[in-house]
Amino acid sequence: MFEFSVSAAPAAPVWAVGALCRAIADSLQARFNPVRVRGEIAGFSRAASGHCYFSIKDASGQLRCAMFRRAAQGLDFAPRDGDLVELQGQLGVYEQRGDLQLIVEKLQRAGQGSWMEQFLRLKERLQAQGLFDAQRKRPLPAMPRGIGVVTSLGAAALHDVVTALQRRAPHVPVVLAPALVQGEQAPASLVAALQQLYAWAQQPGAWPPVDAILLVRGGGAMEDLWAFNDETLAHTIVQSPVPLISGVGHETDFTIADFCADLRAPTPTAAAELVAPARADCLRQLQAWQERIERLLQQRLQGQQQWLDKLALRLGQPRQLVQAQRLLCQRQGQQATATMQLKMKHAALKQQALEADFSQNFQRQLQQRRQHLALLTQRLELLNPEQVLQRGFAWLTTPQGQVVSSIRCAPVGTALQAQLADGRLDLTVVPPRLL
Repeated sequence: MFEFSVSAAPAAPVWAVGALCRAIADSLQARFNPVRVRGEIAGFSRAASGHCYFSIKDASGQLRCAMFRRAAQGLDFAPRDGDLVELQGQLGVYEQRGDLQLIVEKLQRAGQGSWMEQFLRLKERLQAQGLFDAQRKRPLPAMPRGIGVVTSLGAAALHDVVTALQRRAPHVPVVLAPALVQGEQAPASLVAALQQLYAWAQQPGAWPPVDAILLVRGGGAMEDLWAFNDETLAHTIVQSPVPLISGVGHETDFTIADFCADLRAPTPTAAAELVAPARADCLRQLQAWQERIERLLQQRLQGQQQWLDKLALRLGQPRQLVQAQRLLCQRQGQQATATMQLKMKHAALKQQALEADFSQNFQRQLQQRRQHLALLTQRLELLNPEQVLQRGFAWLTTPQGQVVSSIRCAPVGTALQAQLADGRLDLTVVPPRLL
């Protein structure tokens, strides 16, 4: 018979949280540091203090990094999300949060990351197709009647846009087309939302009319904004029937949508401010126009009053003007009377001379006319038909008085009248007799 005794395992020590973090940090220091890492930058930011914070990642992992101002001052380039870099530093634990982090001492460019490479290749291809041409960019409407917005219903960008529009132009209605702004389904969702707004903007009588479209999303890492680097979305953006503003990410973020849009805004709030003129500014402008019109009218009125004053000065005293005009009329009347008398005297003398010449010319012409008349009378007597009839001739006419001058005018059976010197005979044309 066997007897067994089981002894209890030694109890594990109880660590204080801070002590455990320091122990892990010491272990990492002893085993790994210094460490060199290669990967893509993500979520890069530079604090006001000059310290830089970001993550380094690849396809299978991600590590938080911090680079303090002293080391950051030695950088020879501006790090951006998507940059492929090599860095050297000390791996440790940020005890306040218990996070694993790498304190970067050196950072150098190792080539552009895969995200950035895809972005640049697509950007170059679309630019060659003319999607970024400045000539096709349209100005924003000065006073939009309605604004379309494409973003996620749960996005902070929607709140920022609505707040800015309510503050600047509460009278302008907004048409929202919700869409996904992150993930694999986001590009297709964004395209569908834009096409929905395009149909609305082109529909006759649609209310409110959409005069501009905002495509917005808040900031994030390059992969978070990747839906806005889609080629189909880029072609959809350039097909917009109205000006389209892209407000994606923060001021340092750039996407393909920014290059295709009619205007790129640094943030969603800035996009809303660009498309909607401030109501207060519009009121101030209207007030300025009103004051200018009133000033011009006042200047015009004053000018007319001065013109009337000048005319009054030119008119002077009416009584003096009337007296001067009366004297002038009298003087001109006397001159006219003297001139008229002189002309009448000359006219009388000329009339006497003309009457003498007329009498002589009249007698001479009268004698010439009488002689000419006697000659014409003699010639007329010679041509008198009655003188011809006295010599045995006859004047043939039809009963209607038409002169018969040819046998063709009087066929057989025609009734004729023959006028002789002492009377008239009625005749009838008969066939000629054969001898």
